[in-house]
Amino acid sequence: MGIAAAQSPNGETASPSADSSRDEWSFSLNVAGYIVPHDRSYASPTFSADRGHFHFGSRYNYEDKETGSLWFGYNFQAGEKLVFRATPMVGGVFGNTTGFAPGYLAGINWKMLDLSTEGEFVFDTRNSAGNFFYSWTELSYTPRDWCRVGLVAQRTKAYQTSLDIQRGILIGLSHKNVNFTTYIFNAGWTDPTVVLSLGFNF
Repeated sequence: MGIAAAQSPNGETASPSADSSRDEWSFSLNVAGYIVPHDRSYASPTFSADRGHFHFGSRYNYEDKETGSLWFGYNFQAGEKLVFRATPMVGGVFGNTTGFAPGYLAGINWKMLDLSTEGEFVFDTRNSAGNFFYSWTELSYTPRDWCRVGLVAQRTKAYQTSLDIQRGILIGLSHKNVNFTTYIFNAGWTDPTVVLSLGFNF
């Protein structure tokens, strides 16, 4: 679509460096602040590094509060006008939740539309009752290079609401290598959760 692929609040995109030289590194640093009603608000910092097909990621307060994870994946991309990108990954999780997790980043990009999704299944090695599938999906429209709007849905156990699958809207702004996105979940169904995401790409 002639613009950067949509980012989730962890700052990662599938195959972010597929069009660049295999000798070039690309990095992403992101901090997402979660303002949760009737619960403790928190921040989730994440970092990713990509070179050609290689993907590395690290996350904190993502799978669970006071929990970190490290990820390794393989980037690939196909198509020109209609672009498909994907990064299958495997990760280790440690902290309040400890285990291992297969996961993925994926997306489809066409003109000013972008559908992106990510997910992981955490196998809790302490207690199988803690096994959990996390997902985040965005459908966004970018009328200008500096602005995008869209819909978002997520499933998480980092905090609890009355909805198993949360859904909402997003509004994103960007300038050069900096992007800021506001997500509003559950408005109209229950007390809304707000996520403020600030990302840097370099």
